[in-house]
Amino acid sequence: MDDTDLAIRRRRLRYRCRYRGFLEADLLLGRFAEAWIDRLEAPLLERLEALLGEPDTDIWDWVTGRRPVPARHDGELMAILRRFAQQDGAGLRA
Repeated sequence: MDDTDLAIRRRRLRYRCRYRGFLEADLLLGRFAEAWIDRLEAPLLERLEALLGEPDTDIWDWVTGRRPVPARHDGELMAILRRFAQQDGAGLRA
């Protein structure tokens, strides 16, 4: 994947993170994307794309620890996202 494709992919993911339809997810994922999207390599971008295919309420519950993270999403990306929500999420804790 060349740099142009990667830049386009990141722009699309930023948009998808910001406009989820569930305010808490918009705030959490939007802020996460602004802080992290440029640091994520292609494999983690793929994980983020897969995560964004899940319902917002599920993502929120997994990130905040209300429910266990399913094996398919329990990895490096989720660890980064959970740490972000706890440390950098600016009041986005459950």
